[in-house]
Amino acid sequence: MIKQREQWGSKLGFILAAAGSAVGLGNIWKFPYLVGENGGAAFIILYLICVLLVGLPAVMAEILIGRTTQKNPVGCFRELSKKNPFWMGVGLLGIITGFIILSYYNVIAGWSLGYIIESVKGSFHNMENPEIAGELFFQNSTNFKWVLPLHAGFMFFTIAIIYSGVNKGIEKASKFLMPALLLFIFILVVRGITLDGAQKGIDYLLKADFSSVTAKTVSLALGQAFFSLSLGMGALLTYGSYMSKKDNIITSSVSIVALDTLIAIFAGFMIFPALFALQMQPDQGPALIFNILPVMFNSIPGGYFFRILFFILLSVAALTSTISLLEVITAYVVDEFKIPRKKATILLGVIVFLIGIPNALSFGVMQDFTIFGKTFFNLFDYIASNIFLPLGGLCITIFVGWFWKKQDVVDNITEGSKGISPIIINIWFYLVKFIVPVLIFLIFLTSLGIITI
Repeated sequence: MIKQREQWGSKLGFILAAAGSAVGLGNIWKFPYLVGENGGAAFIILYLICVLLVGLPAVMAEILIGRTTQKNPVGCFRELSKKNPFWMGVGLLGIITGFIILSYYNVIAGWSLGYIIESVKGSFHNMENPEIAGELFFQNSTNFKWVLPLHAGFMFFTIAIIYSGVNKGIEKASKFLMPALLLFIFILVVRGITLDGAQKGIDYLLKADFSSVTAKTVSLALGQAFFSLSLGMGALLTYGSYMSKKDNIITSSVSIVALDTLIAIFAGFMIFPALFALQMQPDQGPALIFNILPVMFNSIPGGYFFRILFFILLSVAALTSTISLLEVITAYVVDEFKIPRKKATILLGVIVFLIGIPNALSFGVMQDFTIFGKTFFNLFDYIASNIFLPLGGLCITIFVGWFWKKQDVVDNITEGSKGISPIIINIWFYLVKFIVPVLIFLIFLTSLGIITI
């Protein structure tokens, strides 16, 4: 007897889980600092345009493949391509990509967990400038006694959720984690915009100065629109495979993209008004999270509490992403090798943890061990982010736009989407066929350094 594949218990459960997959450290950390380095509101407007042109159509395409076949990435392409080895390889690429990203992303997620502990301990209480916070971060991130237990701890939480399955694990966790994330962000936004001098930060985010926009700004907005939505790694495809055929892919995709974008923009309002109120510079790059913000909270009434809340928020955002990454490889192993979910989850979690150890140690005892001039962490990040993700996203859109018969695509996406205008479906299809692949290819060339802007 073939065991029936699990499905989401509700449309809301799917949207929160899929949005959680997309929402991660990139929204809370990278998006605000890109805004800070690229002129504020002008970058946000460009980002929104890129999300509509690339992000939303690609999200719909990836979810569509998963829902149509109700299988893992390899199984999806095996069925739709009639066992074409190339397209099955594209599915396998998504699984490998998720595996690689999880091995180093979990390390960063562990740092956010560690900073909850540091905040509770009061480690930042007497710090007067970001340089001192930077020294603490350097000491922690280079100390294997600090990074490895946190790496293990975060993997444990991820395994625990995937172990329980789609409904009792991922969906149940997402229904708690995503509202909690939104609540934490709301509290921190209110705290930030009510500080004396916060108006400068609000103006910075709301007033667009297009005179500062360059080709590089457009390229960064395009790249962020792609990378922030978990595209190309099989996560949305896998989550889509648990959808009912009655569910509306179009409205679900719009909800996922809107929630992801909203959280990214709210993260800006959470951080910049407070930065400007305290007369700190917004263009701080990655140091913003672990060097600037811990010190910033010292100047805010109730800062001790809000600092803890912020790093809880960061950890929640990271957890919603790690569970989707582990689910991609778990679904593959369960489907293809018929290994029970619980056994597969533990086995894969342990393997990912072990492979992640060199990534965790890349800032300390293994920092001088390099491959092609890169540490393990930097190499894994480069391969996944610069090559595999855009390549996977490119292949998925080419498959939907060019390889899959248009009528089959239209029939499958309209199933469960009654009442949607055929004009909207045609606009989406031609975006996926002509516009999205070109723009993702541009992202690919730029990320490889073949095109320098």
